[in-house]
Amino acid sequence: MKSKIKKFYTWSILILLIVFAAFIYWKYFFTYSEGNRAGLLQKFSKRGQVFKTWEGEMILSSVKSSQNVALASEKFLFSVTDKVAAEKLSHLEGSFVRVHYSEKNGKLFWRGDTEYFVDSVAVVNE
Repeated sequence: MKSKIKKFYTWSILILLIVFAAFIYWKYFFTYSEGNRAGLLQKFSKRGQVFKTWEGEMILSSVKSSQNVALASEKFLFSVTDKVAAEKLSHLEGSFVRVHYSEKNGKLFWRGDTEYFVDSVAVVNE
């Protein structure tokens, strides 16, 4: 009888560990979506209390006036873990850029403040 109880607990713990590992993967490492966004790179900085991460802010404009001013816009906040992309973005503030991003289901404090992670950038010629 003791061996059956021990076997039951062993399997229960193993199943719980597998479910926990699958949840952690789905929440923090699984790519929910990926794509491109284009807009004006307004801010890009390295920040954080203990873990310094690269954080950026783009203005995505859907309507522009004749003076090239965004009339209807929204902010796109993102984090960058790729050093090459971070170096490129640090020199492009104030420029129109197109970024490729991947969206995760959750964020980890040592990777960035947002769920959007930019891995490449290109300058948009307007």
